[in-house]
Amino acid sequence: MNASLAERRAPAVRAESVRVAYRGRMVVDVTALELASGETYALLGASGAGKSTLLRVLGLLERPSGGRVLFDGSPVGAGDLTARRRIAAVFQKPYLLRGTVADNVAYGLRLRGVAAPERTDRVGAVLQRVGMAGWQDRSALTLSGGEGQRVALARALVLEPSFLLLDEPLSYMDPLLKRSLSREFAGILAGEHITSLYVTHDQDEASIVADRIGIMRDGRIVAEGDTDTVLGLPADEWLAAFVGMEPSLRGRVVSMRDGLTEVDCGGSTIFSTVALPLGTKVHVAVRPEDVTLYEAGAVLPLSSARNHLEVVVSDVYPQGGSVQVTLERAGARFAAVVSRAAAAELDLRPGAKTIAVFKATAVRMRADDSGVS
Repeated sequence: MNASLAERRAPAVRAESVRVAYRGRMVVDVTALELASGETYALLGASGAGKSTLLRVLGLLERPSGGRVLFDGSPVGAGDLTARRRIAAVFQKPYLLRGTVADNVAYGLRLRGVAAPERTDRVGAVLQRVGMAGWQDRSALTLSGGEGQRVALARALVLEPSFLLLDEPLSYMDPLLKRSLSREFAGILAGEHITSLYVTHDQDEASIVADRIGIMRDGRIVAEGDTDTVLGLPADEWLAAFVGMEPSLRGRVVSMRDGLTEVDCGGSTIFSTVALPLGTKVHVAVRPEDVTLYEAGAVLPLSSARNHLEVVVSDVYPQGGSVQVTLERAGARFAAVVSRAAAAELDLRPGAKTIAVFKATAVRMRADDSGVS
């Protein structure tokens, strides 16, 4: 979906000055949040940031201490049963009932008095959409975790909701299954065109599923926008640490030619494909996974990567099967992620020299409006 979706459509769901306090402690304090019709909005944050509480308020499952929620411009509340019937939810665990897959998917339809023939048709159709055609008669208690969560999604979608809530739906999955299901969920949600709020603490999951991302900290939304902007160009040190990056570099546009923007970052020249006027002060960043490292003094292979920087290793952080390396050049810091084997082969350790290579297309850049030189 196009990143400007929220600008082109009226908000289907809006929160205005929503606050939630528990025993005098403010756990949610959101001035405004808008979800455009048909978009998937991912809410990221650490445990205790207020994500699930905000989800419950927007889903009319909890009354806020202040503020209001609007659906299609009209105020709604937890006691509004008509509005609540427009909402469906998928939670961390599928909570499947005894019986068949069809019994589970049809549960909400039975509660709403939908006739048996229509239930059968709708259950078959939604199972087709979630990749489980023909599974109606399978026992729900024999399903794997991933299969159970797809049944839970089908149980929500069969209600044909206007607003879908997904609260950490893949948090209990192993990494390989989570990655696979993230792609499946992304395709399903895009195909359904349902306004969706997707709460997660996993950046990769959010970037796969969402049209837009918001990051919560201490009950507030501190960053919001498309995936590249929010995860690729953090606005401050806390956000940089949260997304696994160094703070963005500051520089100035010094030339533009052949589709490349040249930026002077105080002793380092970086090229980007982002076009900004000559002389513009900018923030510049590159995701760690977009940086490739070579041995100092090596003859580099021919490639389309425009940025070649001789750097010094500042810190090395093992992370499971990979290693994150903090690099410095002329006081500027950025990071790279390499495999453990590559880290050993390059002998990456504090003080070691290496060459960082990355494409101009990988460089995120925006104008610096802070007024600080």
